[in-house]
Order: sequence, then structure tokens, then C-alpha cells
Amino acid sequence: MGFPSEGPVLEGTLVRLEPLGHRHAADLAEAAEEHRDSYAFTWVPRADRVGEYVDAQLARAGTGMLAPYAQISLASGRAVGATAYWEPRCWRTEDRLDAVEVGFTWLASSAQGTGVNAESKFLLFRHAFEVWDVSRVDLKTDARNTRSRAAIERTGARLEGVLRNWSRSWAPGEDGLLRDSAVYSVTATEWPACRDRLAARVRRAAGAAAEPVA
Repeated sequence: MGFPSEGPVLEGTLVRLEPLGHRHAADLAEAAEEHRDSYAFTWVPRADRVGEYVDAQLARAGTGMLAPYAQISLASGRAVGATAYWEPRCWRTEDRLDAVEVGFTWLASSAQGTGVNAESKFLLFRHAFEVWDVSRVDLKTDARNTRSRAAIERTGARLEGVLRNWSRSWAPGEDGLLRDSAVYSVTATEWPACRDRLAARVRRAAGAAAEPVA
């Protein structure tokens, strides 16, 4: 079982997740160039490579192994980053999705810490657990990426371990090298507590965004 050619639109109070397309390229090019210090271990294209980035993600989507999304800020109406479902796994029957990964995530510098990431995770996890009825959701990141690991841990996901030389490195100057990957997960039994935790974070962020500027 693979992902459909185009995933469902998922909308919250801060962010709308739309299936990624070239219509998002101009916004993503601007988002990717705001401030790049947090992208040391993450695949974030330069502005002039965004078209190739979208093509690569759509090619992966064509295999049924990826469902890529643009993250649309509801405050601005602009794409501020990207994320995806990745590697659907069916262990029991061919038509029952048992596990999925959430990954390929990045956000513009100005969108980081605003609640957009928390709500994106909430929407993706909720759809996976409550619509697809998966048993687990995985998240992976470069083991050296302390910023990403902290963000994953704030979702309530649990560290399962570090897999050595597990996947390609996206760090500058490491083309052709492999990285150690820190692997996290949320299981179906853990989802209710994780859901409440993420929902509370989104409410706090939405409340802060609504406060008038003095």
C-alpha cells in the first residue's frame, strides 16, 4: 500500500497543509533564504533550486512512498516551509497501513517557534492515527541535530535509539557520506497523551499570536 497521488488538505488554526506543488515554489524560495543557520543538517534548497526540490519530491510521490506538503501560514497565506509523510508500511495486510514516518520538514526562520511546527505535527499525527488507524508514527533526524531532536521531543515522541550510518547526510560538505539517525516514535497507545500535549501547545501559540502588540 502506498500513499495516494495527492494527500488530503489538513487545516488547523495556524497552518494549512496543502499537497506540495510548483504553485508554492516562489513562497518557498523566499522562506528558504530568510536565515539559514538552523539548516546545518536539513535538506532545504537554495532559492534557485526550489523548482528542482519540488520536482524531486513529486517524483518520490509518484512512487507512492512520499506524500509531500507545503506548510501554509494562515496569518499570511504564504507557504513557509514543507513537510511530508514518508515510507508507508503494511505489515499485516496489503491494504492496512500500520506505520508511517513524518519527515522532510523545514520552516522559514520567521515561522520557527510560532506554533506552526507543533500544529503541523498535530495534524499529520491525527490523520495518521485517527483516519489511517496506524499503530505508530516515526520521526528521524541527524543524531547531531540537537535543535531538531529537541523539537521532536517536545511533540511527546520517544527516542528509540540511534542507528549508525543509517541514511545519507544532508550536512554541507558531506555529500556521499552517511549519517547516524536518531529515531523517535509515537505509538497508538501514546497518541491520546501526545494529542493533548500538542493541542495545548497550539492553543498557547494561537493565543499569543492573537494578543495585541503594545
